[in-house]
Amino acid sequence: MTETPVSPLRRRMIEDMTIRKFAPRTQEGYIRAVKSFSAFLGASPDTARFEDLRRYQLHLVSSGAGVPTINHTLTALRFLFMVTLRKPDVVVHLPFVREPRRLPVVLSPAEVARLLDAAPGLKYKAALSVAYGAGLRASEVASLKVSDIDSARMVIRVEQGKGRKDRYVMLSPHLLELLRAWWKVARPQGWLFPGRDPVQPLTTRQLNRACHAAAQMAEIEKPVSLHTLRHSFATHLLEQKTDIRVIQVLLETETYCPSTLDRGADFLSVSPSVRGDGAHC
Repeated sequence: MTETPVSPLRRRMIEDMTIRKFAPRTQEGYIRAVKSFSAFLGASPDTARFEDLRRYQLHLVSSGAGVPTINHTLTALRFLFMVTLRKPDVVVHLPFVREPRRLPVVLSPAEVARLLDAAPGLKYKAALSVAYGAGLRASEVASLKVSDIDSARMVIRVEQGKGRKDRYVMLSPHLLELLRAWWKVARPQGWLFPGRDPVQPLTTRQLNRACHAAAQMAEIEKPVSLHTLRHSFATHLLEQKTDIRVIQVLLETETYCPSTLDRGADFLSVSPSVRGDGAHC
């Protein structure tokens, strides 16, 4: 079976992304976006002009593509023309679509407890508990290794999270007890939560499926995803009067700030009375 030949332009773009150490998933997404544009254009993308890109953006909007899809496509095309082709004038005036900010779904502590108890098996209960108890993203939970659990210091090491940053997050005694129970049953050697192939970690898709299944079993009517546990973690800390700056460090983000008169709504559905007057960004 012969492999599909890679065009010089695609090879050059892949090299440009590799030089910048783009993650494999990011590279795949960019290549896919450029490939879709090329199919729309009916020609190599390096022949495109500004009007061709504008026409494609109109096509995406009229075909019902979501805001994240449109902006991701535009980001990929900007990289192609600005970095690989060195034709910034072709894309510099293409506008990004402003995505409306919506308050996230937040579970109550009782709902979180029900969801975790309904998890399909000890492995998923432990993994979902880490997502909530440490405020981790799905990819960060999946990437955890046994050696990342530091019971002496009661912290979890998160390597190369979003933005390629390392950080430490809290490890509660209850979560440590649960992780020890999981380790005694499965004896994982490398990845804390191995996938079907022990050499590979659990996938984010498997984690999200387990989360959806647990929410359904727990009869939670709210739309729940793994990221809901992260939002709930931050909200519950705020409700316990935890300093907003501490939460920002734990989550490695600056988006969890209370709203003010001159700044738009917060991502957290927490009232000013709960946040307290002493919270600052």
